[in-house]
Amino acid sequence: MKFLSFMDLPCHPWMAMVIFPLLLPLTDAQTWPSYSCGNNGDYKSNSTYEANLMLLSSFLPNKAASSSTLFATDTVGNAPDIVYALTLCRGDSNASACRSCVANAFQDLQQMCSYSRDAVVYYDPCMLKFSNKNFLATTTTTVNELPIVMNPNNLMTNADITQRLLFTLINRTAQSAANSSRRFTTSRLDVGSSPVLYCLMQCTPDLTAADCTTCFHVVSSCTLQYLAGRQGGRVLWTRCNMRYEMYPFFPGDPTLRITNLAHDVPVINNTTTPATVQPQSQPPAAAPSPEGKPTVQEHNRHKSRKRTLSIIIPVVATLLSVLMCFICFIVWKRRKGKVNINNQAAMNRPEEYALVWRLEERSSEFTLFDFPEILQATHDFSKENLLGKGGFGPVYKGQLPDGIEIAVKRLASQSGQGFTEFKNEVELIAKLQHNNLVKLLGCCIQGEEKVLVYEYLPNKSLDFFIFDENRTTLVDWEKRRVIIEGIAQGLLYLHKHSRLRIIHRDLKASNILLDQDMNPKISDFGLAKIFSSNDTQGSTKRIVGTYGYMSPEYASEGIYSIKSDVFSFGVLLLEILSGKRNSRFHHCEDFLNLLGYSWHLWEGGRWLELLELSIVTEIHTTEARRYINIALMCVQESADDRPTMSDVVAMLNSESVIIPEPNPPAYVNVRVSTVHQSAGVVVPCSNNDVTITEEPDGR
Repeated sequence: MKFLSFMDLPCHPWMAMVIFPLLLPLTDAQTWPSYSCGNNGDYKSNSTYEANLMLLSSFLPNKAASSSTLFATDTVGNAPDIVYALTLCRGDSNASACRSCVANAFQDLQQMCSYSRDAVVYYDPCMLKFSNKNFLATTTTTVNELPIVMNPNNLMTNADITQRLLFTLINRTAQSAANSSRRFTTSRLDVGSSPVLYCLMQCTPDLTAADCTTCFHVVSSCTLQYLAGRQGGRVLWTRCNMRYEMYPFFPGDPTLRITNLAHDVPVINNTTTPATVQPQSQPPAAAPSPEGKPTVQEHNRHKSRKRTLSIIIPVVATLLSVLMCFICFIVWKRRKGKVNINNQAAMNRPEEYALVWRLEERSSEFTLFDFPEILQATHDFSKENLLGKGGFGPVYKGQLPDGIEIAVKRLASQSGQGFTEFKNEVELIAKLQHNNLVKLLGCCIQGEEKVLVYEYLPNKSLDFFIFDENRTTLVDWEKRRVIIEGIAQGLLYLHKHSRLRIIHRDLKASNILLDQDMNPKISDFGLAKIFSSNDTQGSTKRIVGTYGYMSPEYASEGIYSIKSDVFSFGVLLLEILSGKRNSRFHHCEDFLNLLGYSWHLWEGGRWLELLELSIVTEIHTTEARRYINIALMCVQESADDRPTMSDVVAMLNSESVIIPEPNPPAYVNVRVSTVHQSAGVVVPCSNNDVTITEEPDGR
């Protein structure tokens, strides 16, 4: 994050007009909360919206408290009574305080914003926002969300210097917070005779580092104008917040201590602020001799200065060397994971060696586990702990010494994926933050052993339920609807809202994991591709993916894009609705795969026959037709005809969106008999749904 000049603040006049009326005074004795009631209309007592809001308030506090980041979002109900909510507790809170604060926030908002469909409240330890509008779909910040709260007291002494130091503190704290795993940092700046400054900055942890930085940029660029000269202030926005004071307002030691600004001199009004504070008065300089030569006094002073420097410089250099060694030792001792890689082996595998050190540098966000620790957690990869097997290798359940349950994916030696996919998944998914993406906690690289460590999700994967006749009744229509919408939101994040455009390329039922509340999380990013925002598609000569889910342009020509994932989503949606696998579909008429069978029923107006029997009585006829229509839109032959995931999410969330009639899907005339594969063309009508894991060409 670069340092900005006050003269370079990108605040437009209309921003000033919006922000200025929202400035509120703050005193130490002021009691929170600070709240705002929206203008999206009111709901009535005993209405569906009120019931949805009450349901949300019953589980969201626990969901936030049980999260490692003390953050939660969720949605309840259907339009027009749908409720979206987001809550975030301060990064230094504990689970109990977080749960209590969020619960109180729900109660207080129902009093302070009686029957308002849109409200937000800020306490010291937490914030809560709910609305009937989908504010969760965007990570952008608007300047009119909540007040900028100021301390009424002005800076008394060295106001200009203190203001410049404050600007530096906020920039440095923002950079540290954006780069941290929890998007939270506290800091302290102590320079010379200037007042000690304290700062706290936090983003919602589902933001990428880039989005968090952007949010903080708005904070530092726009609001410092209005907090200039104040002893303290707060910026209260949904996606990021900031507070600074001239006293320690957070418990414990700050995460970031700033004592030397030699390399962080802010530029203000095109002048440079010195890193040290000059004394207010200095003794007058001795007058030069008439001949222009130095006086005896000056000569002695010069010799004394040289002698002092000749002593101080070596001493300081020695102390700095000792200090650096001590810091390195402490950092080494405190590392959560210790990576034991044989030096000779590392020299033979320079790519692995480089990956380890890149991960080491960001170990605060990502744990590098020791292999003996993995063995202990999984009971030496015991059969009792085996959760399943995939193209990458077996997955085991484990438990860390602190009681946290984990899922351990061990790279099989015979796996076709290998180190390239391992590296791709580690470096990609570690950067992603979304409720509908599985969370990668860390990894282990030791000799031939390569292990990925994920959060443990107790309900296994989606295929475990929808394709098993004994378990299919456990996922009623309401659960399936939540799963469908969650997958769509996760893909939308990958395609649009993450820092880079990401194509998953292997979306299927077995890669959709389910948490304790049956919320879906997309997993397995070993085959994912990363695009810049300007790219729309790519191509490869080696086809990787899973039979039954590949789009026709990818299977036949190696062309992949976001529309490839849309096709896979459409197949998955038909599978969820029908309870039948596309790749193992056998119908009594014996001539179509699931896509063709679905189209056959659609054309004949018999689309209700597609639904699994257990949900037929639970789903409304018009809703069933809409979901089948969306699925068939996604699996159309031409990629250009398919909607984007933005379109899909809009169609799923609103009954008012008009859905066009679909064109025939791909593979509509494929007969189900044996595996068809020729000239590199993979036809998804086979009885094989195993992922193809050949080494992909240049990533």
